Amino acid sequence: MSGLISDQLGRALRDVRVSVMDRCNYRCGYCMPTGEQTRIVTSKDSSEKSIVTFIAPPLKFLSPSQRMGTDELNTLIAALLHLGMQKLRITGGEPLMRKDLPAIIRSARNLSLQLAQPIEIALTTNASLLADQAAALHAAGLDRLTISLDSLDPQRFKELSGGRGNLGGVLSGIAAAERAGFAAIKFNCVVQKNVNEIDVLPICEYFRHSTHVPRFIEYMDVGTANGWQPEHVVPSAYLIARIHAKYPLEQMPQPSMGEVATRYRYLDGSGEIGFISSISKPFCRGCTRARIAADGQLFTCLFNAHGHDLLPLLKTHDANLVSNAIKAIWQAREDRYSELRAERLARGIPELASASTVQKAEMYHLGG
Repeated sequence: MSGLISDQLGRALRDVRVSVMDRCNYRCGYCMPTGEQTRIVTSKDSSEKSIVTFIAPPLKFLSPSQRMGTDELNTLIAALLHLGMQKLRITGGEPLMRKDLPAIIRSARNLSLQLAQPIEIALTTNASLLADQAAALHAAGLDRLTISLDSLDPQRFKELSGGRGNLGGVLSGIAAAERAGFAAIKFNCVVQKNVNEIDVLPICEYFRHSTHVPRFIEYMDVGTANGWQPEHVVPSAYLIARIHAKYPLEQMPQPSMGEVATRYRYLDGSGEIGFISSISKPFCRGCTRARIAADGQLFTCLFNAHGHDLLPLLKTHDANLVSNAIKAIWQAREDRYSELRAERLARGIPELASASTVQKAEMYHLGG
């Protein structure tokens, strides 16, 4: 096992998110918006509300030949294992749209065993296709699931997914995952003001007294297509206070470097919840995460405009060559976008932090 490499701020490369598919069967507004989008904007003193409408730009997807194939993915994962990667997260788009996903996971597990480099393999999915695949994914060596779940109201769930989601299918996927052996699933809920704040308590109630962990994420300014503004964010502190008023909470110790969620447990012992607060409490200084898009572009920050093209090197199938390239890129890394945005907002310059003025890669391309 090679030693971990560090960037210019001393952050080790521990966690890598690899997108295997940029396409998705949903059209969630914060990730892959299409057509006319509307947002309700509330003034800072909550005295006024206005509706803002914008047209999302056309979606641009990769062709199958532009995405990393199985051989390129195996080379990439081998290179990352040489660099000491500890956690591999498979993302999309919707990764379950990739038919060879179980084989990809099995290859990653076998490579980690061959190189004596233990890793945790996780998958982020909308779970719409999970019912038929959960058992195969578990058998292939997948350790953990994270499921995107922005509402438990069937109609609002459908609206939030761009009119494509069926909550019943997702719940069936969750049940199949439980039967397959996934005992502690994480559920990510992106909370948007005047959109799905109302869903926070029902989600808490649904997963209380279970081993599953809902996590509430502040709406982030990822990409440039979603019309993000600071007024759309519901701060985690507000949600914590609101939940605590009904179900008393206590904060848990932060388990490790690179953990992005602040964890809380119910005082009555009925479970755990988490909060990801990159807007109100940026955690750039603890970020140990790289992202690799489905076309082999390496992004060292969720808010990068452009990546580093690894695909030509991946096509050589020389893992050492790819390792050296990733090492050089990571060691030069200085990214701390969220901290800089918070500093600008604190100085009263919100327009510089607006998604309309900062060009960034889209979430569905990055892999979230």
